[in-house]
Amino acid sequence: MAPDFEAETTEGRIRFHDWIGDSWAVMFSHPKDFTPICTTELGYMARIKPDFDSRNVKIIGLSVDPLDKHAAWSADIEETQGYAPNYPMIADVDFNVSQLYGMLGADVSGDPADRTAADNQTVRNVFVIGPDKKVKLILVYPMTTGRNFDEVLRVIDSLQLTAKHKVSTPVNWQPGEDVVIAGSVSDDQAREIWPDGWESPKPYIRIVQQPS
Repeated sequence: MAPDFEAETTEGRIRFHDWIGDSWAVMFSHPKDFTPICTTELGYMARIKPDFDSRNVKIIGLSVDPLDKHAAWSADIEETQGYAPNYPMIADVDFNVSQLYGMLGADVSGDPADRTAADNQTVRNVFVIGPDKKVKLILVYPMTTGRNFDEVLRVIDSLQLTAKHKVSTPVNWQPGEDVVIAGSVSDDQAREIWPDGWESPKPYIRIVQQPS
């Protein structure tokens, strides 16, 4: 279960579970404002936000800095990336959310201004959370490697498909490609769902077209 919390954001105070509502959510975290790789990531997420909107996915960012710094950083992001954040950014100045989600140790405290990005380098995660408020995916990135949010969209397409249908998606799957009947489905059950059968190079690999 994704830990619930209350926090100040650039779009007002929220309670996380209430904010998610009946949607999916992506929360992605940053060790500090005015860091170069995070600047590129925040701008890119703003640019592709319509792709998340079309999938009923809400975006929320997090950084271990106060709201006034978030506002100034937003201006830099728009200037350098062409897009300003169009989603809320959590000001995790008390480290509460970072600690709840295991990104910082419980012993971390004090003024976030006294900490460097390197001190907070483990606050570089992506969490995909379902409408049931359960964590579906965690990606952890180093500070030196920008995140691949196109991959996050691909994973969400898989998560949403497999939540509705008894299938799994194979390596490098893209929407529209063949899928695999879930291992939890017996052959007898599969025949009821797929009366035309399936391709089976091995008994444990049952390939079908992606359900619509």
